[in-house]
Amino acid sequence: MRGNLVVVFALLGMLAASIGVAWFVWRELGDVEISTHGLIALAAGVVVTLALGFGLMFLVYFSHRRGYDDEAGHE
Repeated sequence: MRGNLVVVFALLGMLAASIGVAWFVWRELGDVEISTHGLIALAAGVVVTLALGFGLMFLVYFSHRRGYDDEAGHE
């Protein structure tokens, strides 16, 4: 139980640190303008990243449902 609390507090600390860094960067770069090409590149990066994440998670669930995970590591 105590180990779980340590992990939870460590993760919450990392979350707080990442929010703090994001807030700092957001405030420092507030006056920077992004061109149309930059917005297109940003949108394409978001779409590709989400598609990759969804595709990999689909493969994880597909592999688990078909039983391919059970075969791995057993000769």
